[in-house]
Amino acid sequence: MINKYKLLITGRNVLDKLIKDNIYLYDIDNYKDKVIVIVDEVGYKKIKKKYKYKILNRYGKNKLNYLFNKYFIFICAFILGIIINIFLSNIIFSIDIIHSNKKIRNIIKEDLNKYGIRRFYLKKSYKNKEKIIEKILKKENNNIEWLEIEEVGTKYIVRVEQRKKKIKDKKCPLQNIIAKKSAMILDIDAYSGEVVKKRLDYVSKGDVIISGLIHNKEKIVKKKCALGKVYGEVWYNVEVELPIKYKLNTINKKAIKIADNKMKGKYIISKKVLKKYQKNSKIIVDIFYKVKEDITDTESINNIDINIENNKNSKE
Repeated sequence: MINKYKLLITGRNVLDKLIKDNIYLYDIDNYKDKVIVIVDEVGYKKIKKKYKYKILNRYGKNKLNYLFNKYFIFICAFILGIIINIFLSNIIFSIDIIHSNKKIRNIIKEDLNKYGIRRFYLKKSYKNKEKIIEKILKKENNNIEWLEIEEVGTKYIVRVEQRKKKIKDKKCPLQNIIAKKSAMILDIDAYSGEVVKKRLDYVSKGDVIISGLIHNKEKIVKKKCALGKVYGEVWYNVEVELPIKYKLNTINKKAIKIADNKMKGKYIISKKVLKKYQKNSKIIVDIFYKVKEDITDTESINNIDINIENNKNSKE
């Protein structure tokens, strides 16, 4: 790529002088006391020595060098800004541990610090974060039932569920653990019995999750007391009525505040406004909630005859 220059050269009879000096001209615009020409590097060096000129444009590598030098500070500042922005976006600036028990919050805070999750430290990758959660749950097995670390911008929101005391086997009847309501299973903590569902399975009310019927291959061999806790994602639709006097931009905030109050005491995972419409003199807002809830229920298996059940299964 040949370096070329577009020059404005002033003076009387300047074009004749350029031709006389054997300067090769690629393009010419001739005026009374000036001329606009395009010359190569050799021609430019000659013109520099004896003519009054102004550079109008550059071509070739020379232009790239010129632009780079001209905008060097801006380019450096821009690149540095991107690097700083990427770096800062990967820093943890705050950690919110959500639990009512201060002792539990302090336990989790100490464990997070131990594994490098603390303010002004780099964020952890998803894989490392899951490993840390697993280590904390194992370490705090007697205190913690469930732990989640959610990344929101430069903040970590830590949600924790405290472990409840186990029920003693000696007072437990022959039973299944079943779903109290329709839900998606989030956690199964089985103390005894045969787990027949798994995490993220969808269950309906009455579905068996931990069975008291113990199998050996396809055959039921005994009955026992199934014990455990099951937590699931449960769904609610909350309808809120508001007077029509409210402004449009305040309706959702007001409606969500009222709906949140109705859901008070429940562990809200997420919420979403599904629709809003006018009915008579009211504004109706329909809000969908996902809630983490204890869905543990029991059903007696005392009257189930193992032989009859095995015969049924063999015929099927």
